[in-house]
Amino acid sequence: MTQPPPILDRLFSLRGKTALVTGASGGIGRALAVALAEAGATVAIQGRKAEELDETRRQIDSAGGKALPLEADLREEEPNRQLVADVHGATGRLDVLVNCAGMNRRAPLAEATSDDFDTILDVNLRSPFLLCQAAYPVMKGQGAGKIINVGSLTSDYGLGGVGVYGMSKMGIYSLTRTLAVEWARDNIQVNCLAPGFIMTPLTEKGLWGDPVRRKWILDRVPAKRPGTPQDLVGTTLLLASKASDFLTGQLITVDGGFLAGGWWEPDER
Repeated sequence: MTQPPPILDRLFSLRGKTALVTGASGGIGRALAVALAEAGATVAIQGRKAEELDETRRQIDSAGGKALPLEADLREEEPNRQLVADVHGATGRLDVLVNCAGMNRRAPLAEATSDDFDTILDVNLRSPFLLCQAAYPVMKGQGAGKIINVGSLTSDYGLGGVGVYGMSKMGIYSLTRTLAVEWARDNIQVNCLAPGFIMTPLTEKGLWGDPVRRKWILDRVPAKRPGTPQDLVGTTLLLASKASDFLTGQLITVDGGFLAGGWWEPDER
């Protein structure tokens, strides 16, 4: 009798699988793409800048993985559907979809423009919706699939100054829950990964480089440090693998304890 594979391999290996990660040019998307490749998946990586996308490909190659770089502007409808078709055409399958591409424009809601609304919602909500739709027949035909929609703390927390972004991220949580219900019968699990305040090249200056914002965050994060893209890898591997076959429709926050609560006594902070 052959020995069963070690439990970590049996539950978390992605060998023979294909994953698509949008927004993989850097930051969180790059870290997740490299991790999925290290777990054994062939990873299609989407971005808008060839040079940055090529750096992600190099990191995947260095990790011993296989990358399929695909440039696409997800603000338009057709490139979303074509992206899934290209991945399926190149690999013959699509097992994991990670909707990580996103953008933000900071403004109080009283000052946000209709262009802010349209642009942010197109990238952060409309594109994941279209990609999920396009991935559905492929995953259904395979008999299984995993979708990870990258949300935010603002998926469940109102934060002044980023209201339109918050609407898009609350919307993606609603999308997640509804798809989880509708597609459970097809053995497709859909979950929402909500990062907390993460240090990336895009947030290092505007967020963490602002002493007022930095203090406000660290006063409220029990872990007392910024998050890193690597802090999101473990949860992503869970949601992408067999280990999460009975886990669907969930918002999972990786936030250093921000949403758990806090102290009001200064000496305890």
